[in-house]
Amino acid sequence: MSKLAEFRQLEKHLAEQLQALEVLKGDVGLKKEIEFETKLRALLAEYGYSLPRVIDLLDPQASSHTPSVNSKARTRKPRQVKVYKNPHTGEVVETKGGNHKTLKKWKSQHSSETVESWLTK
Repeated sequence: MSKLAEFRQLEKHLAEQLQALEVLKGDVGLKKEIEFETKLRALLAEYGYSLPRVIDLLDPQASSHTPSVNSKARTRKPRQVKVYKNPHTGEVVETKGGNHKTLKKWKSQHSSETVESWLTK
C-alpha cells in the first residue's frame, strides 16, 4: 500500500473515531457516569479511603470470593520431605528442597541423576 493510500485510510478512520467520540460526548448516560466517578473519587480522597477498602466495607465477602496473589501463597501445598542415602558413605540427608549443602556437594561429586537415584522416600 502506498504512503498516500495509507494516509487517506488512517485519515478516514480518524474522522470516524472523532464522529463516534462526539456522539459519546452528547450521551447523557456517559455524562452521569463521569459525574458520579468524579464525585466518588473526591469523596474517597476527602475521607482517605481507597476503593478496595470501600468494597470491603460494603461487601466483606467479596474479598473472600476473589483469590488474591497472597492467598495462593498461603494455600500452597507443603513440600514433602525427601530422604537421600549415600550408598558410599551411608550418610542420610533429609530435605524439603534441593538447596541443601550436603546434597549440592554430592551432586557436584557424582551427578544429579545419580544422587536422585539415592532417593529413598
